[in-house]
Amino acid sequence: MFFPIKDYNPTQRVSYLTILLIVANVAVFMYQAVFSDLNVHIAKNALVPWEIAHLKTIKQPIGYTIEQDRDFPYRKYIYRKLSPFVSLIFSLFMHGSFLHLFGNMLFLWIFGNNIEDYLGRMKFLIFYFLAGIGASLAHVIFNLNSTVPVIGASGAVSGIMGAYLILYPKAYVRTLVFIFFFITFVDIPAFVFLLVWLVFQFFYAGGQSGIAWLAHVGGFFVGIILIKVLKKKQPVFEIIE
Repeated sequence: MFFPIKDYNPTQRVSYLTILLIVANVAVFMYQAVFSDLNVHIAKNALVPWEIAHLKTIKQPIGYTIEQDRDFPYRKYIYRKLSPFVSLIFSLFMHGSFLHLFGNMLFLWIFGNNIEDYLGRMKFLIFYFLAGIGASLAHVIFNLNSTVPVIGASGAVSGIMGAYLILYPKAYVRTLVFIFFFITFVDIPAFVFLLVWLVFQFFYAGGQSGIAWLAHVGGFFVGIILIKVLKKKQPVFEIIE
């Protein structure tokens, strides 16, 4: 197993939008955990592949809570009301646990600040959402009839990692490596780190871990395509003074 700690790739300006996205994700998670029932919130607002594939909201109750009425408990059924297209956006800011949130935000900060620095804030924001939506749709394609909720910024972050591979393959990533009881820090070229990460996504895709691995793969390749489209063009000529 390996885990990124930081990269050696300084930016020329403060990555305000990356910071804002991290704050937004943390704020949504805090709301879920403190002011709402996490499972209910996810059930009501997460992306559901079946809804995207059929372009309509599930009408059947997706769960229930136990309420009290004059000391008599009763079931209050939960229904989804969110538009499938809105859920594509909402799901990008929802996480199932602190570790899920922490991992995504760490990767977002390490790789996202450089992509924001390169693209500029407006293009980076467009890139982020397109990568996240593209990753979600990649998952939907392989799970057309699934009613299992899908959440997390992983797809958008995977898109950022795909863009990083194209732009900064030779930048070094400080990586925590642990194999059983052996733990060390290693500086790894970004292209090695990212390609190994990608191979692991394919490797785990066939399992039943509850993680949308193919969304990670889809987001990664969407990010590669997007950065090629948005990549700054080199000047045709140089002015020599």
